[in-house]
Amino acid sequence: MGWIETDSGGYSVALDGTSVLCRNAAGRQLKQVPPKLRDDAAVVRLRQLSEWVERHERECREQVDAWLVRSLPVPVALLARVWPDEAWRSALRDLVIAPVGADGRAEMERAGLLRDADAAKGVGIVDLDGDSVRLECESVLIPHPVLLEDLDELREFAVELGVAQRVEQLFREVWRRPGEVSGDSWPGYAKARFEQLRHATARAVSLGYRVCGGQVLCPLVEDGRALEAAFWLGSDYPDADTHTGDLEWRDKDGRRLPLAEVGPVAWSEGERMAALVHAGRVVVDDEEALR
Repeated sequence: MGWIETDSGGYSVALDGTSVLCRNAAGRQLKQVPPKLRDDAAVVRLRQLSEWVERHERECREQVDAWLVRSLPVPVALLARVWPDEAWRSALRDLVIAPVGADGRAEMERAGLLRDADAAKGVGIVDLDGDSVRLECESVLIPHPVLLEDLDELREFAVELGVAQRVEQLFREVWRRPGEVSGDSWPGYAKARFEQLRHATARAVSLGYRVCGGQVLCPLVEDGRALEAAFWLGSDYPDADTHTGDLEWRDKDGRRLPLAEVGPVAWSEGERMAALVHAGRVVVDDEEALR
């Protein structure tokens, strides 16, 4: 962005990404904006623009993460429309995508790392052979890593290419449902102690989850079906100590799902939520830390 003259002292300012830069009348760039320019109109406008850029970048990453977690097909026309925007492009670039066929099935054998999206040319990817190819399709899937059978191979490939995904996909930790499960609640993260309930709820909120009715919630979509993972934190006074309960999954009507019916994405994301909150518990000894 070009330099903008301030109202005093011959200073000029510019925006570099989300940082406000300043240089003096001699053209020397300063380490920081002088305090006397804090209320200058040009500085105020650039700081407001910086805040908007940061918010926009965060919203783009959150939307792309929602596409990934919910495994929803994304129209190529939409990708092409947002691609010129640096914030969108940064969130999308190098994610593994797969074309969606006419039958609605994702063709995972044709998956690759997203490198371009154009309304006329379609989407450009780097496939697992390292070749740059174009996909002719109307929509693509940004698959959750638990759905990638060759996840380890893709991770190695990404490391070789020096890929750094802004939205966590390939290196997102995944959890897989055990082979034999019964009942409708999972006790794997129960009985974790927090000195105060507010510590648990604050941790959940800081991780981007919603807390309601004593539970931390994670909205999900599996095979087009709306679901919700819920992890019990407690419903006592905020400053009272608490112990976590079981993790469960529910349908849109609030009915608990038998664990055997929970799909791979819903299971992985539900357990991920519980594990992230659980990590903030009170740890009394080394053995407890390993649980």
